[in-house]
Amino acid sequence: MKIAVCVKYVPEGAARRIDSATKKLDRSGEGTLNPFDANAVEEALRLKDERGGEVVVVSLGPDKAADALRKALAMGADRAVLVSDQAAEGSDLVATSLVLARVLEREAPDLVVFGQQGSDSDGAVLWAAVADRLRLPVVSQAAELTLGDGSLRVKRQTEYGYDVLEAPLPAVVAVSDAINQPRYPSLKGIMGAKRKPQETLALGDAGVDRERAGWEGSRTTVLRLEPPPPRGESRRIEDDGSGAAAQQIVDFLAEKRLL
Repeated sequence: MKIAVCVKYVPEGAARRIDSATKKLDRSGEGTLNPFDANAVEEALRLKDERGGEVVVVSLGPDKAADALRKALAMGADRAVLVSDQAAEGSDLVATSLVLARVLEREAPDLVVFGQQGSDSDGAVLWAAVADRLRLPVVSQAAELTLGDGSLRVKRQTEYGYDVLEAPLPAVVAVSDAINQPRYPSLKGIMGAKRKPQETLALGDAGVDRERAGWEGSRTTVLRLEPPPPRGESRRIEDDGSGAAAQQIVDFLAEKRLL
């Protein structure tokens, strides 16, 4: 069985900066493997242990996204495919789903696994867009996943409890972060990841025309960005680096007789 896991390279840390010129997320700093995708990799590895086969991780991103893929390889994935092309910079949901779908068509996996969302975007819709392009059944928020002969069974989290769904393979599944506890890569795994196959493709190699990716191929336009409206009485406190913000918070709480 071949299991493909789509993973994302996301900015590291909690801070998210918006580029004022492009009105998109600034990705110039350091990055890491999307934490939600670690759950997807872990679940794929668990299924591989049960059923045998291969786990391949797939991503679209800059060259430095290879570092995130190496973490998945260190966890136990067998190989990685990264689409990295300057023409793909700025790809939105529409363009990204096209690129990933083309790579997945090339790989022809029995199962495609996603994390529930990206920590940088929190969109939670990419897996549905990819499944639509591949014309495959899709199940989201999987809290438990089992495979049968030619089918899968998913226990799915909902607002009101759990649904149990079945779907034929091949299929796309987005797992929740409650499905497992991702393993930590061992030293042996980290060293072994350097020797595992890591393929880097240009858009043309993936079968995607340049005008269908990147800024040109995207269909999302951000018209305006502004802070959310204030909610009731509030006071904005910003730290200038001197550490004075902590004292301002204490003074505010004392003023409100909350200390």
